[in-house]
Order: sequence, then C-alpha cells, then structure tokens
Amino acid sequence: MLRQVRALGFDWIDIQPTQLRTLESRLLAQELDLRASCLGASFGMPAGASLDHADYSKRQAAVDYVARSIEFATELSADTVYVVPGKDGGDGALARFSDSLIALADLAAEHGIKLAVEHFPGTALPTASETLEFIRRAGHQNLYILIDSGHLQMSGEDPASAILNAADRLGYMHFDDNDGISDLHLSLLDGVMTEESLDAMLQALADIGYDGALSLELNPSLPNPAKALGASRDLLLSACLLQEAVATDRSRQKRE
Repeated sequence: MLRQVRALGFDWIDIQPTQLRTLESRLLAQELDLRASCLGASFGMPAGASLDHADYSKRQAAVDYVARSIEFATELSADTVYVVPGKDGGDGALARFSDSLIALADLAAEHGIKLAVEHFPGTALPTASETLEFIRRAGHQNLYILIDSGHLQMSGEDPASAILNAADRLGYMHFDDNDGISDLHLSLLDGVMTEESLDAMLQALADIGYDGALSLELNPSLPNPAKALGASRDLLLSACLLQEAVATDRSRQKRE
C-alpha cells in the first residue's frame, strides 16, 4: 500500500496508532520518502475506554492511549494528532472530555504537536460550529479543530464559512465527498461537492493563512480506491495551482 500511495504522487500520509509499527514498514516509508503528517488517536481505543467516560479508570485508559499515540507521532515527526468526540452530549461528559483534552494538549505541546478535535455528526460535537465553541471554551492554546469537508456537508454548514470562523484554531483539514446524508468518503466531486464549493474552501484556507497538510480521506471500499485517490489528488492540486495563479495575477495587476 505504501508503494501504491507513493506512486500516486503523495508525499504525506495520515496514519492510525497501529500502523507503521514494524521496522520493515518504517524503513519502507523512509525509503519512499513518505512522511506522516497526522495521526488519528481515536482508532484502536481500548474496549470500553473513552476520554469522557464517567468511570475514572476507563477515562484514564483512554488518556493513556492517546498519550502513547502522541509519543508515537513524535517518533514519526508528525505534526498533528486528533481525536473524535464521544456520544454523550451531556454537560458532565463534555466537561470530562475537556479535562482529558487539556491534559493531553499540554503533553502534545511539549512534543511540538497540535492536538485537534474532529467535528463528527452523531457525536456530542456534531457540527464544526459546536466543536469550535467547545474548543474556545476549553481555552487551551494547543487545542484545535480538524475540519472535514464531508462532515460539513452532512451537518449542512457552509464549508468556507466554517474555515473562516475557525481561523487560527484550524489544526488540520480533511477533504472527502458524500451525498450530504451519509459519511461515504467518496472521491471529490462524486457527491454533492461542487467545483465552486471546493474553490471556496481553498480560498478560505488561503485567507486564514493555513499552511498545514490537505488530507484526502477516502473509503478504501470504493470500487477503485487507488483511482479515486489519484483523481482527487489531481483535482485538489489543480485547484490549488489555479488559485495561486489567479492570486499572483491579481497581485501583479495591483502593482501595475
């Protein structure tokens, strides 16, 4: 898979805590010059553990797991670790989630890593706006939001506005498409995403000065996942290059 991803032109990969654990896989990634940009620390969480659990031991098990994931991300020189909210939207659960995140954000800061929360429909923080409000309430300088374009489509939020509202709290960006209802992780423009909405998102990212990775998060069960990844990469790259060209031309016209 690493060879296939590199052959498609990718330089960076997002990983889960169980991946790149063998010496063989680490050496292959190094040989291919594939670097990890982000780690999803909610994957592989111990059974019954969660960052918002009312049982201290189960909550601590989750904190310890994410802490180990942060340390692993440091080994890989990744710059972002993210988690997904729990299902309980009650005040008590959200307060416990916040306490867990603050402790982990401190640890992540010590390692030079951003800690992000992904807004996720069906969880305690289903929208980008609610997630951003939660993060700002927590008040930790190393706590960010991970924005997912597909999740925005499901929650009915304007993607460009969500990015602009996040501003310097945007820690990472996932691109994927869907039908506006289910989290299908389709190739870009295969769902309800349009060229106009994609361009608007990229412009918003430029407006806030976002300089992180642009990650494609597609479903591996698609009929041809490699083709979908390649097509989405080419589309995203072309849109970025076109936007840069337009910006350069406008800047030249202003100088003239």
